[in-house]
Amino acid sequence: MTEQYKQVWNLDTIFEGGSDSRHLQQFLAELDTEITQFQKDIDSKEVTVKVTADNIVRVQEIGKKVREAGAFIGCLNAQNVHDDNAKLLTGTISQLGSKYSAVLTSIDEQLLAFNEEQWKEFVTLDGMEDILFNLNERRENAKEKLSGDKEKLIDSLAVDGYHAWGNFYNTLVGRMTVDIEKDGETKSYSVGQAANLMNDKSREVRKHVFEQYEKAWEKESELFGNTLNHLAGFRLNTYEARGWEEIHKEPLKINRMKKETLDVMWDTITKNKPDFLKYLERKAEILGQDKLDFVDVGAPVSENVEEVSYDDAANLIIDQFRSFSPKMADFAKMAFEDEWIEAESRSGKRPGGFCTSFPLSEQSRIFMTYDGSASNIATLAHELGHAYHQYVMNDLPQMSQRYAMNVAETASTFAEMIVADATVKQAKTDDAKIQLLDDKLNRSIAFFMNIHSRFIFETNFYEERKKGLVSVPKLNELMLNAQKEAYCDSLGEYSPTFWASKLHFHITGVPFYNFPYTFGYLFSLGIYAQAAEEGTKFEDKYIALLRDTGRMEVEELAKKHMNVDLTQPEFWQKAIDLVKEDLTTFLELTK
Repeated sequence: MTEQYKQVWNLDTIFEGGSDSRHLQQFLAELDTEITQFQKDIDSKEVTVKVTADNIVRVQEIGKKVREAGAFIGCLNAQNVHDDNAKLLTGTISQLGSKYSAVLTSIDEQLLAFNEEQWKEFVTLDGMEDILFNLNERRENAKEKLSGDKEKLIDSLAVDGYHAWGNFYNTLVGRMTVDIEKDGETKSYSVGQAANLMNDKSREVRKHVFEQYEKAWEKESELFGNTLNHLAGFRLNTYEARGWEEIHKEPLKINRMKKETLDVMWDTITKNKPDFLKYLERKAEILGQDKLDFVDVGAPVSENVEEVSYDDAANLIIDQFRSFSPKMADFAKMAFEDEWIEAESRSGKRPGGFCTSFPLSEQSRIFMTYDGSASNIATLAHELGHAYHQYVMNDLPQMSQRYAMNVAETASTFAEMIVADATVKQAKTDDAKIQLLDDKLNRSIAFFMNIHSRFIFETNFYEERKKGLVSVPKLNELMLNAQKEAYCDSLGEYSPTFWASKLHFHITGVPFYNFPYTFGYLFSLGIYAQAAEEGTKFEDKYIALLRDTGRMEVEELAKKHMNVDLTQPEFWQKAIDLVKEDLTTFLELTK
């Protein structure tokens, strides 16, 4: 049967030829020359408000080029972890990224040097008023950093220090295999393929895969302990030099979010966890266990789970998007038809999923490994939500397109929710509804407990790292304790090596790659409740909210578009109450 949609993305429309692309090599060489010349121009010209305004316009255009190349190289590495040329290109783009950061630091120094009168004149110049929030943000953030020359040195050293450890982690993961016995035959699987197998219908298969998976990470744990320790050490030394004592300072700044908002979110979730333990207990009963193990939390509640073909999943997503937003549905259809999605299940791919954008081409690419499960359909919808978010912002200035992870996860989770909620409502039998509700609630548990465990682990790990290197046994202990706390000690077995297997702990782009997921999930629930009331009339309001995500603090964003206060528990409780409706239905149907 002919496939309607290809499962392999087309990167040639960005740069033809993959990691051997001559066009890419020329593009990188010209970009290097352009950044170098820009730095020379900044250093040689007298600083005036007009010169700085011109620099702001110029740096945004160069920023698009850096992003375009970086996204392409990231895709090359993800689609084939054994592509040696792609690994070398990663080093090239890291160097260019460092040089670009140095240019930005030079411009920040110019912004800092203006007195109030000059600043007032500067922000009225052509093109500056449209990015006023971003300019104020850069100026305020620069005040809390070191002098320009020291910040440039940090960026330069990060290439072969900080970012190199992140790249080393990816290299190690790329060479790993997990030996799994299935159907009487032992085969080697990539870690991404093995991770998918842990969602198998059979508990015997899940347990075997989980045991082999843990062994594989244990075997390399000394190396992964090194990557994690040195990444954290680089960050902590940078924070100390800047005089930053609070380890959450940088992630909160990056996410344009107040500490009060983060604290009240986790506090409200923790108060509601006893209700969600009922779900874990009921699921254990259904699976015939006293307690769920870590590998069982995401397991299907029935062995009669049908796999959904990629084409059917694509059409399902497009149809459900259309019931809320015709514009989003048309966009998703275009993404499938124009081969923006890499979904093929094959060895050699990195684990996980992501969406990345190409600002010059005004395109996106989505990466995942599709296996026909309900969770994979959710992932596909999730990543399309990211892509649509970028799509509606393509005409904005580059600085205003740089939205933080927490609001990025809002758009993606909202898209995921449209599909999940619709499929539950359309379920023809109680058995089908139970399976779909289980999948929805499992994602809620991931946001409320799994993500919470990551946040607790990372917070405690950084406190330990301040005292010195943290041993592998101690890392296992910290992870185990964090999981027990986050899951209210409700599971029978945990994953002490999760600190090694979870890519997010080793990403250098942003620290604390965890709590924004939970924020985005609950914030999107609030948006979804409003959308459910208004139907397609909400479409334009939603687009307006997305367009503001790169130029507002999240508290201001919520107040303007939803009239809610994120620093108070009421909003978070209302969002959690929506999830409890699914919980109540699940418990009633599974009596």
